[in-house]
Amino acid sequence: MLQTFYNSFGFLGSISISFLIFICFIFWLAGVAGITQLKNDRTKPVKLFFSVLFPPYPIIWIFWDMYTQSQLMKEDQL
Repeated sequence: MLQTFYNSFGFLGSISISFLIFICFIFWLAGVAGITQLKNDRTKPVKLFFSVLFPPYPIIWIFWDMYTQSQLMKEDQL
């Protein structure tokens, strides 16, 4: 797989694409871990189901959660 990236994009392109895929995988794992730690309600199994079948969902969820936490921290400072 890396050889295909190297033949198509060169050295820097293959390293960049590999790093981007690795970062997306880490964010996906972090998002799934965050979703599994939610309170037990009816939507938790649905969210887990979508996070496995639609990998961008936990990545979007983790960024949304970070934004929400940032807003809560700003409100606490006032």
